[in-house]
Amino acid sequence: NYLFNMSLRDYKLYLYLLVVSSISWWLVEITGLIEIMHGQIPPHSADYFSKNYTKWEMNEFGLLKNKLIADQLTHYSDDATTHITAPVMFFYNEKPTPWATTSAPPWVVNSETGILSADGTDLHLNGKVNINREKAIGFSALTINTSELKVNPQTSYAETKEWAELISPPNITTGTGMNMTYSDPVHLELLAK
Repeated sequence: NYLFNMSLRDYKLYLYLLVVSSISWWLVEITGLIEIMHGQIPPHSADYFSKNYTKWEMNEFGLLKNKLIADQLTHYSDDATTHITAPVMFFYNEKPTPWATTSAPPWVVNSETGILSADGTDLHLNGKVNINREKAIGFSALTINTSELKVNPQTSYAETKEWAELISPPNITTGTGMNMTYSDPVHLELLAK
């Protein structure tokens, strides 16, 4: 009698587990989770993002090399590009120039949007782009207004084929197309008109 009651109790436990697992399976089927789990990832889908993003990069001496602030940063898995909304970048020169008593003020570059390549060597700034360096001892103020700027952060080089305006008070110079090296020695060239 004891063995019969024990097996009946075990039987009820197994029956209970079978019912619970059947209901769980049924709920998963109804909610469509199985389809989602077995579905394919859509092309050009974001694998991570960040809002109010800030990134600092230091050089080999521990000095600030550049800083990025953006409203949103989204990384895509298919091409490993990083899309940035409202980026503001600060590029710092590593050492002061021989004629200056202080380091050069940072170059501040902002645009509407940007796309960074997978290897981090090409940054395409889209829409209106503003480049600014504040006045400091030994450095005149410089503002550049342009659009569709390509930047290589590793070589401190930027270029555009679009119209560009250079403002260094009291002078204003405009042209179409621009090449710029924003590390020492700074070199800026308007290409046409």
